[in-house]
Amino acid sequence: MGPPSSSGFYVSRAVAVLLAGLAAALLLALAVLAALYGQCARDPSSEMQHRGGPGAAPVQPRKQKEQPPTPKPGPARKPAVAATPSDWRPPGPWDQLRLPPWLVPLHYELELWPRLQPDQLSAPALRFTGRVNITVRCIVSTARLLLHSLLLDCDSAEVRGRVPVNDVWFALDMEYMVLELGEALQPGSRYKLQLSFSGPVYQDTWEGLFLNLYTDQGERRALLASHLEPTFARYVFPCFDEPALKATFSITIIHHSSYVALSNMPRLGQSEKEDVNGSKWTVTTFYTTPLMPTYLVAFAICDCDHVNRTERGQEISIWARKDAIANGYADFALNITGPIFSFLEDLFNISYPLPKTDIIALPTFDKRAMENWGLLMFDESLLLLQPEDQLTEKKTVISSIVSHEIGHQWFGNMVTMAWWNDLWLNEGFASYFEFEIINHFNPKFPRVSILSPTGSYDQGKILLPATVKSIMDSWTHQSGFPVITLNVSTGVMKQEPFYLGKVKNQTLLTHNDTWIVPILWIKNGTTQSLVWLDNSSKVFPEMQVSDSEHDWVILNLNMTGYYRVNYDKLGWKKLNQQLEKDPKAIPVIHRLQLIDDAFSLSKNNYIEIETALDLTKYLAEEDEIIVWHAVLLNLVTRDLISNVNNYDIYPLLKYLLKRLMSIWNTYSTIIRENVATLQDDYLALMSLEELFRTACWLGLEDCLQLSKELFRNWVTHPENEIPYPIRNVILCYGIALGNEKEWDFLLSIYNNKTKEEERMQLAYAMGCSKDPWILNRYMEYAIATSPFTFNETNIIQVVAESEVGRYIAKDFLVNNWQAVSERYGAQSLVTLIDIIGRTISTDSQIMEMQQFCSNVLEEHQRLSIHAKLQTIKQENLEKKKRNARITAWLRENT
Repeated sequence: MGPPSSSGFYVSRAVAVLLAGLAAALLLALAVLAALYGQCARDPSSEMQHRGGPGAAPVQPRKQKEQPPTPKPGPARKPAVAATPSDWRPPGPWDQLRLPPWLVPLHYELELWPRLQPDQLSAPALRFTGRVNITVRCIVSTARLLLHSLLLDCDSAEVRGRVPVNDVWFALDMEYMVLELGEALQPGSRYKLQLSFSGPVYQDTWEGLFLNLYTDQGERRALLASHLEPTFARYVFPCFDEPALKATFSITIIHHSSYVALSNMPRLGQSEKEDVNGSKWTVTTFYTTPLMPTYLVAFAICDCDHVNRTERGQEISIWARKDAIANGYADFALNITGPIFSFLEDLFNISYPLPKTDIIALPTFDKRAMENWGLLMFDESLLLLQPEDQLTEKKTVISSIVSHEIGHQWFGNMVTMAWWNDLWLNEGFASYFEFEIINHFNPKFPRVSILSPTGSYDQGKILLPATVKSIMDSWTHQSGFPVITLNVSTGVMKQEPFYLGKVKNQTLLTHNDTWIVPILWIKNGTTQSLVWLDNSSKVFPEMQVSDSEHDWVILNLNMTGYYRVNYDKLGWKKLNQQLEKDPKAIPVIHRLQLIDDAFSLSKNNYIEIETALDLTKYLAEEDEIIVWHAVLLNLVTRDLISNVNNYDIYPLLKYLLKRLMSIWNTYSTIIRENVATLQDDYLALMSLEELFRTACWLGLEDCLQLSKELFRNWVTHPENEIPYPIRNVILCYGIALGNEKEWDFLLSIYNNKTKEEERMQLAYAMGCSKDPWILNRYMEYAIATSPFTFNETNIIQVVAESEVGRYIAKDFLVNNWQAVSERYGAQSLVTLIDIIGRTISTDSQIMEMQQFCSNVLEEHQRLSIHAKLQTIKQENLEKKKRNARITAWLRENT
């Protein structure tokens, strides 16, 4: 059995900051939720104005078979009947993206029969057959029916009620099936469309009905599942495939008796039937669903096991490979799922309407996770917790994604957007409540306070400066986000769009580029009243500061707003003085915010780099690793590492090491003595790698010695795993400080690993060698028989990104151009040249690369690469100027 599961909830810093950035806008959006829900109802009269009227008489086209253009990957299929140039039809509703509002679906009776059998897993073209009866209500009289269908063969089509179907054809561009009727349907009447069809099961894509092949308990097995969002229901059955067209579904699945069938609702009953060969199949029927859109319909046919629990009468089951269930890998997900449902029921005061929830872990699922109502689907790497995951952020990932998908059971499933242009709001609400859930269940996590009923101000007293619609429009009808600049001398606050690489002193604000921004702020450590910036600039006298050293202001309380914050010189000076005098007076979230905002603003020419660097003077007193993480990501960038020489790096080494030692000693001691204490410290787990990488790069002897110890201990005793948070750094420096023996050992380990993540870690570590001949030998694998399972051109990229290898990789590519070209083709080479071009820094090197490209590339390729190299040349010039100013500042302050 696996380790005992914890019921704790966790979130990573990256997730926290991102979600907090959305919080303000999302809270305001709650006010318009009811309106959005109301929009799901259709208005036939208004829709008719832009979709065209129904045809009065049936058209009798000549049937002609045609393969659909650019089909999705899958088995070969019999082409459907389609409209073609020789079978021309006049413009009509089949040319429109949206369905005409002639019919409203009410209920689907859907039967699917995939021919999946456990002894025929290698079948090259697995298919399914199906039948669907769709009850519809006619809104506008029509003799022509349109519904969605793609890559399906229609075997029969009828309309109950003695309405003849004269013809069935397919309008492929907009993915419609068109039924031409012998007489018009009448408004207000109900009809039942009866369709029989067949289609392919996909093996190389995760759309429609797809197949997973995997190994469980030493045997090869298969699992069939569905993914219908956003418009893949039409790949599985003819339907009205738009999110506003909700209906109820009664689903039947016919399957081999050794498999279990799952769908949105609980199983109603089972029976048997025989096929034409006399083989017996199991028929599983399910209870009827509530009203829901087609994209949430779901089914799975699997040979899985499960664990389950009951939460407030709702049965919750986690399904996965039998090995995974037996080893307890699903226990953590099971333990957190029930409490999440209960929390959201209490929060919304709305009970979850389904009697059960199945969650299935798919061996491979590139969609990551999907919130199908009553049958949630996850890639197993995002749901199952294994013993080796204890010192990773895996609990964070599982908690976050499970919370997100369960949040969708209310926002998305119960309340659904009318059209896909509101998908951002669907995802935004789920993300918002994902964050609320994790804060609720893990109070030990340093909470980033967000706008909520328990916030630091009385929401009942807030007066909005404009209508909710105006506020929301200012954020949803334009791209990007603002920079808010406060002049603490005058109290003037202004906003402008945030641009990457703004030209110095350029004014970029136009009359349309304004946001209505809620400003939460603190003064001298005390929370102040909410204010709104609803113009390009506004005066707030209460934000002025005096000459006192203790007088300072910080905007964007707890980073709840989605904007960058800038201050005038006095504002930054006051904050810097406070950090140097008493950094703990500024909460940790704001110390991180100041560092991140300042370096981002300096990089994009809003403030001088020296202003950002001044904020780092206090770092000897900083004991929060998450703040150090922000400092190192912004200051010790890969550009700096690859461009500074030994003379220039000395001031940085001296400056950082003097301030780094305290935090280094804390965490290096933990790594040496009791790394298990970090198991639930997710801020440390996500920040340690950057701390160790920088310390070793700076040449800190203790870091290099610790890397040697951990690497050699692992080589000698492989059961002594390198702590996961610093595994990449230790592997890299183990190779950098070693020789051929260590490199060959890593290669042998690579060949025996099966997990792709571990193989990639080893492959990148092998590029850290400082021996040119080893790196050249490594790159030989790119043009010879290779033991590497990933794209061998990545080997050259790995070497090019290393400190020593960037020059060797360029020479290797030049000297072996013909062999590389023959093996990988021109496009891969263009990519490689682009990668290597970004590792060179001098004008002469760029000229050499341009000359080389002129000799070996086609003209259109040369033009593309030359343009990129010119961009790199300009970027290198800017980087050199910036690095020179950093070096000069360091010399003055070291």
